[in-house]
Amino acid sequence: MKSISGKQEELANLLVQARRNVSQFPLPDDLVPATAHEAYAVNQIVAERLGWEPLGWKIAGTTDAVRGKLQLDGPIYGRTFRRFACTSPARFTAAELLDPLIECEFFVTLARDLPPREKPWTFPETIAAIAEVHAGIEVAECRYPRKALPPLPGILADGSASGRYVFGDKIENWRDGLASIPVRVEVDGALRREGIGADVMGDPLRPLWWLAEQRRQWGDGLRAGETISTGSMTGMLPIRGGQHVRARFGEAATIEITIDP
Repeated sequence: MKSISGKQEELANLLVQARRNVSQFPLPDDLVPATAHEAYAVNQIVAERLGWEPLGWKIAGTTDAVRGKLQLDGPIYGRTFRRFACTSPARFTAAELLDPLIECEFFVTLARDLPPREKPWTFPETIAAIAEVHAGIEVAECRYPRKALPPLPGILADGSASGRYVFGDKIENWRDGLASIPVRVEVDGALRREGIGADVMGDPLRPLWWLAEQRRQWGDGLRAGETISTGSMTGMLPIRGGQHVRARFGEAATIEITIDP
């Protein structure tokens, strides 16, 4: 990686401290990275300095609705960490979460590397690298207060608000297609959001292909054992202490999360 600027260094230090302290801070305007590439470089530095075992990657902005809300031209991504992975049913306390958002996704784990190479990856090659697919919920979190969010590059530097990852059941027949799987999110028994696999770029596995190309061009690729969350079918649903979430992925899986006050 090329040398970074003093501003990038300062931002990386603030994000490392916020991750370690489970805290938020308002991002000064002069620390917002100038480009997405600079922002992703900061995210990589943060991950390296934390030294936490990686889980893999998150992808966001994979539906028209989310791209419209965030004013995105295309998907975005960020590094995730294994210490924040758990299985359903999951329980968190409100105090340990930073402006949490519920996002229902598919978690794709790789069986083999998709390394950097000159030739672009094809969609079938990407699919062939998959070991398994789980239903999942990302509890997205941001190191900046929701009421004072910075421009997009600031969010990218924070791993695109990567948070906690709740694994549900395996989707045993994922090779038959994920696009037709409906998802319903209930909070305290009331339906709050609905979606379907096809909302995610027409096929929830297409974001994986997109990310393989992004990291191929970056120069490090994707690695066997990494889990990639492929983007929310149900948007970004704020959640607070005292609430219970149940997400139903058709007949294939149910995920439950309780947020204690």
